[in-house]
Amino acid sequence: MNTASKSNVVRLSHVLKKEYGVISWYPRRDAINELVYTILSQHTSDINSERAFENLISHFESIKAISNADVSEIERCIKTAGLHKIKAVRIKDVLNIIESRIGGFDLSFLAEMPLEPAKNWLKSLPGIGPKTAAIVLCFSFGMPAMPVDTHIYRVSRRLGLIDSKASADKAHDLMEKIVAPNEIFPFHMYLIKHGRAVCKALRPRCNECVVASMCPSRLKLS
Repeated sequence: MNTASKSNVVRLSHVLKKEYGVISWYPRRDAINELVYTILSQHTSDINSERAFENLISHFESIKAISNADVSEIERCIKTAGLHKIKAVRIKDVLNIIESRIGGFDLSFLAEMPLEPAKNWLKSLPGIGPKTAAIVLCFSFGMPAMPVDTHIYRVSRRLGLIDSKASADKAHDLMEKIVAPNEIFPFHMYLIKHGRAVCKALRPRCNECVVASMCPSRLKLS
């Protein structure tokens, strides 16, 4: 399965690159801000999480100020993200734990660590799972960690890249094993774009799909 999947990834990447264009990595936010943003993004839309993050950052002068703030004050800033009471506690707890461990909020040391220890360090924080850890490492440092969101999880299983019974958490490790390290960020973005535009959860547009000929699920879905 691994050898076949690696070969399929190369072919899929080639076709999807033609469809969606070349996608190059760039640092989206520094790691501590990415971590806070990603906590806000859990179980909500990009629009809502962006709005909540902007509210939070504009209200407080610094990450240190957020870590010192009352939970109720954080809650008021992030209401648009949904689950604001849970997320406010989580953000404050995570920031306080990080500061107690490293004496500040600079997570750049993670970029010097091997991938697995870096992921494990982040996952040891409360409420931080494989997806959040992978997003921080991939988007802030360009490390070969594969974030698997709902689109990637759906598309990768339909394309037969991972077992249909694999859990979302397990999918992160499985995808990292079959995608070349330097291709993880663009392939991640290609699958998201394809999942949003074509390989939708309901009524996928198989007739418009540029990789339909490589999809073992096409006949079941169309």
